[in-house]
Order: sequence, then structure tokens, then C-alpha cells
Amino acid sequence: MTLTAPPRLLLVHAHPDDESLWTGGTIARYAASGVHVTVVTCTLGEEGEIIPAGLRELAADAADQLGGYRVAELRSACAALGLADHRFLGGVGRWRDSGMAGVPSNEHPRAFVRGEKDEQIAALSEIVKQLRPQVVVTYDAFGGYGHPDHIRAHEITMAAAAGAPGVERVFHTVTSREATERGEAALAEFADLPFRLPRPGELPVTDDALITTTIDVSEHQTVRLRALRAHATQVSVWQDGSGGASYALSNGIAQPVVDAEYYVLAHGPAQGAADDLFGGLG
Repeated sequence: MTLTAPPRLLLVHAHPDDESLWTGGTIARYAASGVHVTVVTCTLGEEGEIIPAGLRELAADAADQLGGYRVAELRSACAALGLADHRFLGGVGRWRDSGMAGVPSNEHPRAFVRGEKDEQIAALSEIVKQLRPQVVVTYDAFGGYGHPDHIRAHEITMAAAAGAPGVERVFHTVTSREATERGEAALAEFADLPFRLPRPGELPVTDDALITTTIDVSEHQTVRLRALRAHATQVSVWQDGSGGASYALSNGIAQPVVDAEYYVLAHGPAQGAADDLFGGLG
């Protein structure tokens, strides 16, 4: 990095655990190198499906206490990643997890997708104005896999970052088709894998021809896995003694832990950005 100003990275995510699932290695890498990293989470993840049977009564259709529980999970994950600056958009609990597309929780009066978009943009713009990050990260226009809250996070982030003083690059976090397929093939060699292997095309991926930036996170996998374990209501993590690793959400589908995280440059100069979010800026 050749920046003269202190490097600042802002990542906008929809729910607790998204920061670790999508960008955990990136957060750990840049936090360890002295970058001021900030994560904004837009909801408490109240509609998440709960893996541990003993915690099922926290669910939205029972005690509806999952959101508060996930705040604690998120704190533990941030500590594992070395992240010192975390914020909830609009304050803790301002907007609620909307759930997957087409479900009744989309119509909850506090659902993120029902919130006033201008208010959400203003709340995020205030953070951008305060922090003046050179680099901003969020999802693509499809939200990675079509979740309404991911799509709304994309919309408000693109609006808040557009023309904001100091913002030089905006990236969309994506998953690599080639890396995912290699990882799936490697997982197939483990007889003791406790998760179901994905069917061809089952995991959301992006064609590698579209990927502009590859961030090597191989040295930060230990802390990334620790952060994923912190989100125990949502994520199960498996490691083999020989070095294999995988995780699964409540659907029990094995997802590979690969040695890089992938991005598409949505705004800003491309020179220097192939392997560093801040490369060439200065």
C-alpha cells in the first residue's frame, strides 16, 4: 500500500455471521496489518435458523430472542478477527432481519426491506462521512444469493459511497467458481466429513472471468475458523487432523474453506487492485 492517509476499510453486511462467512479472512488480514477496519451490520439476524437443538426456543416463532443472542456471537467473532470497530446500522435493533425472499417476515413492520431506504442511506452516509474510508465492501446487486437484506445492503452502500469524500474504491464480495469447485473436490476425499457434499451448481458462485481481486487469506484461516465457530447458532465447523476444513449452515451442506477471498471492483481505479484492496492507492 502507498497511501499517505491512514488506510481505512469499511465493510457493510446484512446479518451477524456474514462478516465471517464472506470476508472473515480479509478482515483479519487487514486488521493485523494496521488498517482501521470497520464492519457495519444492518440487522440482528432475528430470523436465522438455529442449529443447536438446545437453543431452538430462541427462534422468531418462539421466544424471539435470537437477535440478542447473536449480538454476543458477533462480539466474539469480531474479537477473533481482531476487529475493534463494529457498528449496527442505525443502532442495535433499529432494523430487523427480513428473512428469505417471499416469507411472511418480509412484511414485519421493522423488517430491513420495509425500512425507508433514504433513512438507511443517511445512517450509513453519516458513518462514511465520519470514517472517510478509502475502500468500501458490500455485496453485488443480487446480494450474493438473492437474500432481500443483502440486496438492500448493496443498494444503500452503493448510494452512500457514491461521491463520498475519501472513498476511492468499492468492491463486491463474491465466491470463486474455480476455488469452490476445487474445494468441493478436496472435501469429497474425506470419509469422515459430517456434512452433505453439495450437488453441482448448488453453491452460489461467480465466474472467475468477472473477478478482479483475489485476497490471499491463507495465513488467517485459524482466526477465520474461530470467528465462524463463534456464530454457533448459524454455523457448524469441521476440521480434519490432516488440515482439511469445512463449514455448513443449517442446511447441512458442506462448504469448502479456501485460501483466498474474492471481489469484483465496482468503482475506482483497477491498477494495483488485483491482489490488494488498497493496491495502487495513494
